[in-house]
Amino acid sequence: MVEAQSWTTRRSSNPRFETSVDIPSTPTGEVRYGTTNNIFASFSATSFVSPTILTALIIASWYLSNIGVLLLNKYLLSFYGYKYPIFLTMLHMISCTFYSLIAIRWFQVVPFQQILSRKQFLKIFALSAIFCFSVVCGNTSLRYLPVSFNQAIGATTPFFTAIFAFLITCKKESAEVYLALMPVVFGIVLASNSEPLFHLFGFLMCVGSTAGRALKSVVQGLLLTSDSEKLHSMNLLLYMAPMAAMILLPLTLYIEGNVFSKTIDKARNDSFMVFLLIGNATVAYLVNLTNFLVTKHTSALTLQVLGNAKAAVAAVVSVLIFKNPVNVMGISGFAVTIMGVVLYSEAKKRSKVTAH
Repeated sequence: MVEAQSWTTRRSSNPRFETSVDIPSTPTGEVRYGTTNNIFASFSATSFVSPTILTALIIASWYLSNIGVLLLNKYLLSFYGYKYPIFLTMLHMISCTFYSLIAIRWFQVVPFQQILSRKQFLKIFALSAIFCFSVVCGNTSLRYLPVSFNQAIGATTPFFTAIFAFLITCKKESAEVYLALMPVVFGIVLASNSEPLFHLFGFLMCVGSTAGRALKSVVQGLLLTSDSEKLHSMNLLLYMAPMAAMILLPLTLYIEGNVFSKTIDKARNDSFMVFLLIGNATVAYLVNLTNFLVTKHTSALTLQVLGNAKAAVAAVVSVLIFKNPVNVMGISGFAVTIMGVVLYSEAKKRSKVTAH
């Protein structure tokens, strides 16, 4: 929770948000409904850019948007002094709602899908609630931990996913998969013991945020099981974002006070803040859009591999810009964790091939 105190910049404060809705890949609209004549498909067909260059540009955009929202959040909350993290996250969700409507209903990035029943609506709302829990825990932790350490903890998502999959669905993985998770945990233990800015409460909140993301992915697979209930990731974002904003609204009013009037008063004295908030919220949506485009032009597995590399790049960039102290043991722990995630991905791939 954001404490009622003056918001001063501290070296140990490295705010960052996980605003990108981590949605497992679902069948694309082209697969489920056939091809559609949309502006993006027309552009791809008539573009003079080769597919390889186009894919490289999309991947670069994905990296830039992910790291960009990280840096903008850091600047706003740590250097600029905007001390309302929950409200800022709510703005991200409003932005995702607005831009999703434009992308789906106007540009027809994917075919529009409607919610077909009250039961399906309640399932999506439950996913939104879990997502909000993850965001609130993550936002709370970011005041106490540096970005690089947050990235390391966030890389342990596969570990929590395997645990929740076993507890909720009784799904057992192969011994090779579970063994691959050992370096993931060991790397975090190593990094935690050597982290110069380690904070226990922040660490627990960050673990809660990571576990929340894993829980959402498992619950989503459990709730939206039938073909009639499954939604494309962009359509799911369209429905989850406004629900998440509604859940976050009472939280920000209760925890952060009359944040609306405070933001307006601050904007009157400094119009640059309006530009920062709009730009920050726009980049937050681009994280989700480019995430979908990377999956569409590559594969879900490639996205996972690129995500592992992105975590390392984001950590390095944050250290270079924000100058938070690091040591050899901390770097080694992060490297071991990333190596464990890669081994886990390979083990999962081999287990699926064996199962088939």
